[in-house]
Amino acid sequence: MTYDVAIIGGGPAGYTAAEKAGKGGLSTILFEKNALGGVCLNEGCVPTKTLLYSAKVYDTIKHAPKYAVSAENATFDYAKIIARKNKVVKKLTAGIRLKMKENGVEVISGEAFIQGRAEDGTLTITSGGQTYEAKHLLICTGSETVIPPIPGLAETEYWTSREALQCKELPKSLVIIGGGVIGMEFASFFNSMGTEVIVVEMLDKILGAMDKELSDLLQAEYAKRGVKFYLGHKVTAIHGTEVSVEKEGETLTLEGEKILLSVGRRPVTKGFGLENLPVEPFRNGVKVNEYMQTSLPNVYACGDITAFSLLAHTAVSEAEVAIDHILGHAHPMSYRAIPGVVYTNPEIAGVGKTEEELQASGTPYTVKKIPMAFSGRFVAENEMGNGVCKLILAEDGTLIGAHLFGNPASELIVIAGIAIEKGLKAEEITSFVFPHPTVGEIIKEALG
Repeated sequence: MTYDVAIIGGGPAGYTAAEKAGKGGLSTILFEKNALGGVCLNEGCVPTKTLLYSAKVYDTIKHAPKYAVSAENATFDYAKIIARKNKVVKKLTAGIRLKMKENGVEVISGEAFIQGRAEDGTLTITSGGQTYEAKHLLICTGSETVIPPIPGLAETEYWTSREALQCKELPKSLVIIGGGVIGMEFASFFNSMGTEVIVVEMLDKILGAMDKELSDLLQAEYAKRGVKFYLGHKVTAIHGTEVSVEKEGETLTLEGEKILLSVGRRPVTKGFGLENLPVEPFRNGVKVNEYMQTSLPNVYACGDITAFSLLAHTAVSEAEVAIDHILGHAHPMSYRAIPGVVYTNPEIAGVGKTEEELQASGTPYTVKKIPMAFSGRFVAENEMGNGVCKLILAEDGTLIGAHLFGNPASELIVIAGIAIEKGLKAEEITSFVFPHPTVGEIIKEALG
């Protein structure tokens, strides 16, 4: 049988595309060699947020006296925290399987291999000794952890995010190599659980390209909680539990019971026959156009494989664009307002342009910035809590960037993202009625 759509990879891009294609009446086959949900659901976004919520509840109980509530001798059961995380993942993966079944998607549990593309465009894929053909192919193979060539690393029992999520006992101390989003979320979790945490970052700031002012505030907050930061330090060697780092010619030795490697991710481009398709590369992934087509018009690429935005929500949007294009409902992918969130406690989130980007390009802008304490709801729910709402406007008053520090930044950033995507000006945003009291009012307050 020849399918209308074949999809390799069952992560956010893959399962979203499969569900949408099935709903649209396209015969669809989905190949996934591991578990439906991909890295995001099984060893990334969802399990880490589940652990972080347990940590947040524990933190809240420890600080209950701030809210005139007595809660003495707060404890936690780490084994049950992990068991709950596993239960959440299991429930959500079952939900994806159900969606595939409801929409008539054939799911193949096994590795797929692209054999080639015929002159008429038909694509041939093999899996488990069987051969399948498709009119359209979506490559949604995701990404993998970058393992840098650090001397001694190969001989060390280090963690990646996968092992950190599976650990059954809390380490007394942890050295995290990499201060990006993943590294900081694990730093937040283990710090809350009582582990001594050290973060080593080669850049002079944490959180990569996120707003520096707010990244510095988050770093200061976790430094107060005991997390030690070594910024601008390069890891030169690892020996057992010892990590050698260097900065400006000076060498230090840091030690942790466990070492967590978190220096980034890269697209998966090998092992599934991509070399048998003459698609044009981009960075370390595959080049696509605004409809997610590769240089072969009936071959699409969505998610991390595009090497553009390695985020689950970007992957979902790209998959929707690709299937809509196949169905004849073409609309281009927009990257104008892709939110980035760090689920620490407090949270930090950003969307659109940063000051650093605008300064580098010489683009004029105006900043509107106020403390989160201008929101009555924030003050009521965050005793002694710190927070900032920072909005960036173009010369004509259009919102082009928003950066929030403080809970619940992950939810509020959606408001700013919609405004940026739609090109709204400050006066248009302030004309909307925001419910009171909400923390979301801070956006209107900042622009007022």
